[in-house]
Amino acid sequence: MTLRARFNFSRMLIYLLFLVISAIVLFPVAINVFTAFKTPMEVMTSSPLSLPDQWQLSNIISAFDKGNMSVGFKNTFILVVISVVVNTVLGSMTAYVLHRFDFKLKSSIFALFFAAMVVPFYTTEVSRFQIIKSLDLYDTLGAPLLIYAGTDLLQIFIFLQFIQKISTQLDESAMIDGASYFKIYFRIIFPLLLPASATLAIIKAVDIMNDMYIPYLYMPSKDLHTLSTALMTFVSSRGSDWGQLAAAILIVMLPTIIIYLSMQKVIMSGIAEGAVKG
Repeated sequence: MTLRARFNFSRMLIYLLFLVISAIVLFPVAINVFTAFKTPMEVMTSSPLSLPDQWQLSNIISAFDKGNMSVGFKNTFILVVISVVVNTVLGSMTAYVLHRFDFKLKSSIFALFFAAMVVPFYTTEVSRFQIIKSLDLYDTLGAPLLIYAGTDLLQIFIFLQFIQKISTQLDESAMIDGASYFKIYFRIIFPLLLPASATLAIIKAVDIMNDMYIPYLYMPSKDLHTLSTALMTFVSSRGSDWGQLAAAILIVMLPTIIIYLSMQKVIMSGIAEGAVKG
């Protein structure tokens, strides 16, 4: 076999692998979309991958009303906006302090962030739940806001890749002009971190919208449900309306898909730029 033939064969195997992975990812999505537009009789009698005989919106309308999706959209929007803003400021500020300042506990702080990523979250869930209860935040929007606002090692690492390329001479020049550390951060450092901030903000927003565990555990009230926890409305021990459930899943999926498709270039360029700068 010639070198060119080997190259073509390898490329064909790569394409085949991508097709298989794409099929594994897209098949469940396709089944959900088709089911959302089928009648209950079609769901029971037709193949999951067959197209609906007649595309109808009754499941979408019923799911939006039954799941009270307007409340879910409102609560999810509040959680995403506040959490992303606070998380971005805290993450970039933490990375700025860890990079620009030397102090005794610097390595210990890195170790604590690393330990928080390594330790399984369910081993600390009881303690976290008790803290939320003691702060009187249980069954309020404050509980997930407090949890989502926290930063992590991956976020700090990405911010550090950008901060490392920001010359310390900018800090020194600003300090000569009488600027404080907070002014240096907000006027110089943070504007230069906007590419990383945008990337991490989009990832964090998608993460929050897809999370069911924290809102379901800490906000059990119906008037506090989010888009993800609204799906529990369509599941019961006596059976489920698969058409309405699929329609509800489709409603929950749409914001995430729209954000990712519209911001895909921002996400990829931010990650790639951070990797190059590292």
